[in-house]
Amino acid sequence: MEALKTEEGTVQEKVVTSEPTNGEVQSSDQLNESHSAVVAAHYNALEEKGLTERNKSRIVHLRNFNNWIKSMLINEYMALIKEGKSVGRPIRVLDMCCGKGGDLLKWRNADIGHLICADIAGTSVDQCRSRYEDMRQRQRRERHYQQGFTAEFIVADCTKVRLRERYKDVTLQLDLVSCQFSFHYCFESLPQAECMLRNAAECLRPGGYFIGTMPDANDIVARYKAAGSPSFGNPVYKIELEKEDQPFPLFGAKYGFTLVDVVNCPEFLVHLPTLERLARKYGLELVSKSKFEEYYEQNKEKGRGLLGKMQAFESYPPFEGTSLNGEEEEYTHAKAFMEKNKCDRVGTLSKPEWEAASLYMVFAFRKMKPITMDKEGRPVYEQQNTEPPSEKKETPHKRSAEVVQSTEDPSPKKLKGDSTT
Repeated sequence: MEALKTEEGTVQEKVVTSEPTNGEVQSSDQLNESHSAVVAAHYNALEEKGLTERNKSRIVHLRNFNNWIKSMLINEYMALIKEGKSVGRPIRVLDMCCGKGGDLLKWRNADIGHLICADIAGTSVDQCRSRYEDMRQRQRRERHYQQGFTAEFIVADCTKVRLRERYKDVTLQLDLVSCQFSFHYCFESLPQAECMLRNAAECLRPGGYFIGTMPDANDIVARYKAAGSPSFGNPVYKIELEKEDQPFPLFGAKYGFTLVDVVNCPEFLVHLPTLERLARKYGLELVSKSKFEEYYEQNKEKGRGLLGKMQAFESYPPFEGTSLNGEEEEYTHAKAFMEKNKCDRVGTLSKPEWEAASLYMVFAFRKMKPITMDKEGRPVYEQQNTEPPSEKKETPHKRSAEVVQSTEDPSPKKLKGDSTT
């Protein structure tokens, strides 16, 4: 029986062991298997849509904005890695929970040398491999100056399988591990969270980074309290908490999440102090965390050109011959901004889209150097805190609710306005 003691008490998990054996986490809780199957089935069943169809989506600009966040995050840490690496050494990356390969172009633009793509959904991995092969063929035809990167593909549940045993080269060292919009699935149980973190850290070289995006549990709980109901949301997203009892368990705090056209499957709240403590066990030190709106504010100037290129905002009012993605009343913030700043047109997200985007946060961990080895030859890392840090309690509060970008002033601006909670 494995237990995790925190300042909130002791959480016990029904497991045989939290250390993976033969590449698998053994568990007596069969619900874990069913949840994994639901997630895999959901993503396997998602229809592959072309660019034209995706652009018709109600949340096309939300998806583009999220993609911009990912691009800026990857670029930020790739720059740090390149500053510290020796000349000529190829950069190696693990894209954990890679999906259909939506970040392949980002890796190409980052000029990496080798990529490992792993995901629970076999159909998604097949599509990722196909996209990669198509990209390589285009590069050859166009005689692209970039040589391109080599890649390998793994179908596996990253919360239950030791990925290193599936690598072509089990001795390789990674420079970066990326897990986008998927890490929260591992907080179904303690052994799954440990397996995920082990996969992120095991082959990561000291000074390398583990980066990602995930829902902000504090924000979700704050919205739940503000709504006074376990079910809340808007026309774009819906969250339904499985249990109303508080405090929520550190693991297995399940909720249903629906996002228009994209997601409809169970997810789990990630208790950040617990994540920080577990990560340190595997040599990962939290170096940065920001909510999406904070990360946008920090990066909007240097990412201004990419915002336009990726069409992260829609124009308000719409250009002739086009229509708004949302209802007119969802753009009152844009009208107010235009009146205040005396401009004719702005770039914006609809209020429901911004409420959905602001559910998320970015994070970055850095791999530490081990201070010693234990009797079994495993690395031991410095543990600064014996207990998780006290969690800042978040209460529903007024926050900047929407992003607007004036077409006259190219600098994105945020309008103080309605609360998202």
